[in-house]
Amino acid sequence: MTPPTTPTSPESERAKDTSSVYFVAGCVSGFLTRCICQPFDVLKIRFQLQLDPITVKCDSAKYSGIKQASRLILREEGITAFWKGHLPAQTLSVVYGGIQFYGYEFSKNWLFPDRNDFNSNFISGALGGGTAMAVAHPLDVIRTRLIAQGEPKTYNGMFDAMRTMKRREGPRAFYKGLLSNLLQVTPYNGACFAFYHFFRGLLEDVPYAPANLLSGALSGFASKSLVYPFDLIKKRLQVQGFMDRSHRFGHYNGLMNCAKSVLASEGMKGFFKGYVPACMKAMAMSACQFTFYEAAIFGLTTPLTDRGDP
Repeated sequence: MTPPTTPTSPESERAKDTSSVYFVAGCVSGFLTRCICQPFDVLKIRFQLQLDPITVKCDSAKYSGIKQASRLILREEGITAFWKGHLPAQTLSVVYGGIQFYGYEFSKNWLFPDRNDFNSNFISGALGGGTAMAVAHPLDVIRTRLIAQGEPKTYNGMFDAMRTMKRREGPRAFYKGLLSNLLQVTPYNGACFAFYHFFRGLLEDVPYAPANLLSGALSGFASKSLVYPFDLIKKRLQVQGFMDRSHRFGHYNGLMNCAKSVLASEGMKGFFKGYVPACMKAMAMSACQFTFYEAAIFGLTTPLTDRGDP
């Protein structure tokens, strides 16, 4: 099935927009989305880095569920803990959002100017996401470490983390987990764009904003479910060398060793730790990023006198 293009942004009109509009709209989308969804990221990463089973049946587990973890983090670290790592995360989201949407639009207009099917959207989205993550990966590493640290803190903010990591571990520390990140992000981003346009086509008779939100949420859920184990492995690798804290998260010698270790010590369920908050976050982020992006494109390309309800 070839889903039709969204009503207010047909591909023929998109092709006329300048590349700067795509980039700026992506940056705006990334900024607003991160402000809303950061708490989900904190919960997801805490769950992913816990070796003990996430269940009330395990007495040694620090976190046993979303509600319990939220209360514990709030009690031990305060409300601001849910926005730990927000500066690098926000920087990551702005850079990543701008590049991924620009990359998608550029790839789509260059490689598939007359197509809007599932495969063309998947390939264009994958190229945009892979390029964006290759550029933004160091910020993802810093964000993960700032979120993972509890009290007392190892790093006092983004810039202290950069200096400390470079001094203690060298420049390669900023690229830990890059392979698993690309293996996760490239198909995930491709699937997000492909599923979004697929669901958007099915909901063409639904009002514009609700259709964008629902299509984005469904695409986030479907895409995250496909690649989630790579996300967990990426996070485990990113905290290697994180002083003594990495002992709580295990020690691994690369992607395959990490996968084998998780399977041996935690079973198949280990690959899906943090899955629920991750899907909640993916649904919220995907819904927000597509809705904000479409709204930004509309705002940047439509004269004030011509605007009605998008």
